[in-house]
Amino acid sequence: MDHVNPNWVAYIALLIWPGVALYLYSSLPFGKATLWTILGAYLLLPVGAQIKFAGVPAFDKESIPSVTALMCCAIFAGRLPKVFRGLGVAEVLILLLLLGPFITSMLNTDAIHIGITVLPGVGPYDALSASVAQFIFIIPFFIGRQFLRGPEDITEILRVMVVAGVAYSFPMLFEMRMSPQLHAWVYGYIPSDFIQEVRDGAYRPVVFLGHGLLVAFFTMTATVASAALWRTQTRAITRFAPGGIATYLSVLLVLCRTASALIYAALLVPLVRWARPRLQLRIASILVLIALAYPLLRAAELVPTRSILEAAESVSPERANSLRTRFENEDQLLDRAWQRPWFGWGRFGRSRAYNGWDGGDSGITDGHWIITMGTFGIVGFVAEFGLLGLAIFRAAAALKFAQTKWEKDYLAALSLIVAMGMIDLLPNSSIRPWTWLLVGALLGRAEALCSVVRRRIPSGGSNKAPTSDRVGEALPQRFGARFE
Repeated sequence: MDHVNPNWVAYIALLIWPGVALYLYSSLPFGKATLWTILGAYLLLPVGAQIKFAGVPAFDKESIPSVTALMCCAIFAGRLPKVFRGLGVAEVLILLLLLGPFITSMLNTDAIHIGITVLPGVGPYDALSASVAQFIFIIPFFIGRQFLRGPEDITEILRVMVVAGVAYSFPMLFEMRMSPQLHAWVYGYIPSDFIQEVRDGAYRPVVFLGHGLLVAFFTMTATVASAALWRTQTRAITRFAPGGIATYLSVLLVLCRTASALIYAALLVPLVRWARPRLQLRIASILVLIALAYPLLRAAELVPTRSILEAAESVSPERANSLRTRFENEDQLLDRAWQRPWFGWGRFGRSRAYNGWDGGDSGITDGHWIITMGTFGIVGFVAEFGLLGLAIFRAAAALKFAQTKWEKDYLAALSLIVAMGMIDLLPNSSIRPWTWLLVGALLGRAEALCSVVRRRIPSGGSNKAPTSDRVGEALPQRFGARFE
């Protein structure tokens, strides 16, 4: 997305979103309003458009809903979410995530000269800017961890994903037939390379997400969520049977023509529909371990890239070429990252690969893991991916304390969605504030289950789960939610 020239509609959309959020919070239960504030912005606001003032982070599709939701916590919940809840693994990872840029800055004050290209050093202001940007990006994590930790919140997350998936299917189907033009028609510009959205003689939908890969991944998560509701025979949309919605979304996903999302769904949907929750969480934990180990496996050349390419070639030469390009660029960027492995190169493109003779950028950066490794090093990678994975590990430990079968089903389904999101961060950069909201809610629910058990079990007593789950103190009834 090299050229972004938004029209006035794009700026109005950004400016009115706080008003939309205030309406949602004043008319819906707190948890549901939070979900629609973050997810709605992700699905509807323009990609790449921003309102920028000197000295403050840009206001855009990602920062506006996060900051607005934080303000609504103060207005409607009467308090802000806690950044630190004691001192545990999560708090250590958060500290690394927020303080790491300062160490990166101190280690990267040198300017880099490559041919005619000069990359500036990173100073204290840049460190503060990066840390603030990191904090704003993960605000939904703190909100989810504190305010979406009840069993009803996990249910509502899955319902909202299914409803949003069905609603989004209509513009998706339109673009499949007419080509991905809605973003250009509404906001005045095309957010991605048009040729990337043509597959097998047909179009992949983009709508307002910026790329067909993101639309397909979101559709996959909605399909998995619908499978969880199908398992418990819970209706997300009153007039339609959950099995019918799951089938509809599955067909929609096939029409997205994205191999990775289809593979994810082929693994997750049968698991969520038929496998035991304990097995689902074991597989989710394995996926997390794969994501965490991937940089070391790639560096040690233990990832069977040749076999993967041969398998892709047998399915589609076009997709195999795309995957080969990703691996080749990963190799270049990983070589660069290992030159300053612990805290990375910092921002301003210092971690990218350049031609030595003319200083031109010779790499394509796709995977979020290599972006994080190159920019903030191993420490930054462990902080971010460790915080994502911690929620799954905590959910696996807390599963036995869930009181009902449906809560176990939903906890396992959400864990698989989050875990597969981590896997998708290896080839793609699909992490968004919505991702962090899911992670925070999952971690918060797991912590709530374990904390209730600790409070109910006296020293030396039985480890039987409590008979009720009272998490937190009630807000006024008009807010329709409970918090801890």
